[in-house]
Amino acid sequence: MSSSVARPLPWTTVSSSSPAAEQIADAAPLSLCAREPYVPADRLVAEMVPPPRFDSVRFATYIPDPNQPSQTEAVGILDGFAGGLGGAHAVGGGRRGLFGLGRPKAPKTPAGPRGVYLDGGYGVGKTHLLASLWHATPAEPALKAFGTFVELTNLVGALGFQQTVQTLSGHRLLCIDEFELDDPGDTVLVSSLLRKLVDAGVALAATSNTLPGKLGEGRFAAVDFLREIQGLSAHFRTLRIDGEDYRHRGLPEAPAPYSDEEVTKAAYATSGASLDDFPHLLEHLAKVHPSRYGALTDDLRAVCLTDVRPVPDQSTALRLVVLADRLYDREVPVLASGLPFDRLFSEEMLNGGYRKKYFRAISRLTALARDAKDLVATH
Repeated sequence: MSSSVARPLPWTTVSSSSPAAEQIADAAPLSLCAREPYVPADRLVAEMVPPPRFDSVRFATYIPDPNQPSQTEAVGILDGFAGGLGGAHAVGGGRRGLFGLGRPKAPKTPAGPRGVYLDGGYGVGKTHLLASLWHATPAEPALKAFGTFVELTNLVGALGFQQTVQTLSGHRLLCIDEFELDDPGDTVLVSSLLRKLVDAGVALAATSNTLPGKLGEGRFAAVDFLREIQGLSAHFRTLRIDGEDYRHRGLPEAPAPYSDEEVTKAAYATSGASLDDFPHLLEHLAKVHPSRYGALTDDLRAVCLTDVRPVPDQSTALRLVVLADRLYDREVPVLASGLPFDRLFSEEMLNGGYRKKYFRAISRLTALARDAKDLVATH
C-alpha cells in the first residue's frame, strides 16, 4: 500500500482548482511511512537469491586490488569450491516448494570442508564474491539459497525451525551474508540450523566483517565465528580478504546534505520516488517487522529524506541498519537533508558491540547518497 505525502511545494503555488494543481497531485511522491507491507512466507523463501545489485556479478567481474593478493587468491579458491558442488541433480531438479517437498536430497559430497567463511573488513567485495559463488555453483536456482543473517533468522521466525530445516535441507548451497556475531541468541539459533543442514549435505558459505578495533589482528573475526558455531568449525575453510572499502576507493567525497527544498523538489520531480521526514520514518520502522523492509522499498526509484538527525537509541539504530541494507541491495539512491550519514550514530554506538553494523550502514548510505547526486543535478 502506498500513498502520496501531503507536503506543500515551497517553490511554487497554484490554485487548488487549476489543471496544474491536479498534475502536481498526480505526481506527488510516495511515502514509506504510508506503507505497511505484508510478506507471505513463500515470498521469503522465493527471494533467497542474490539481490538486484548482485544479480549480474560473477568471479570474472570482481576486480582484485593488485596490492592485496588475498583477493585474487580468494577468487580462485571460491571458483574451485563452486565447481566441486556439481552433481547429478544440479540441473533439472524441479521447482522449489515452500517446505522443500518433492525434491532430491543434497549429496554428501564433495570431500573436504563443506563450507567457506569470508573474513575481511568493510567494502572489500565479500558480498560480490559470495554472490558470484552462488551464480557459479552448478545447480538451478531452486537448489541454492542466498540471504543475509537477518533474512535467515526472519525465515525461521516465519516458518518455524523444523519447517526451515525441511525447506533448505534439499539445497546444494546456502550462502549467508553478514553473519552476525553480536547477538548470542540468534547466533545459537542459526548455528543449530546450520548443523542440521550440514548433516543433510548442504554446502555453506558465509561472510562477516572484522570488528574495526581488530582489523590488524587478521583472524580475529574468523576465530570468533568458529567459536560461535561450535561443532561446525570443522566444516569451514576460512579465507581472509584484505583491502580498503571499494565503495569509496578512488571516488569523490560523498555530497553534503541538501536543503529541505532541494530534496522535496527532487522527490516531486522523480517518478517513483518516496519522500519522508526522517524522524517520522524511524518511528514507522518500529511498526514494521524488519523482514518486511525489502517489501517496504518495492518499486522505489529513489528515497528522499528530510531532517536527517542522529538516531536516538540502539533499537532504532539497528532497524535503520536493516533498511540501509535493503536499499543498498536494491540500488535505491538516497537523497537527504539534515546531517550527513556519518553522523547518524553516536560515539558510544560506534564504539559498542554493534559497531560493525553501524559502520556498514554508514558506508552503504554514503554510497547511495553519492548515487543520488543526479536527482538534484537533473532537476
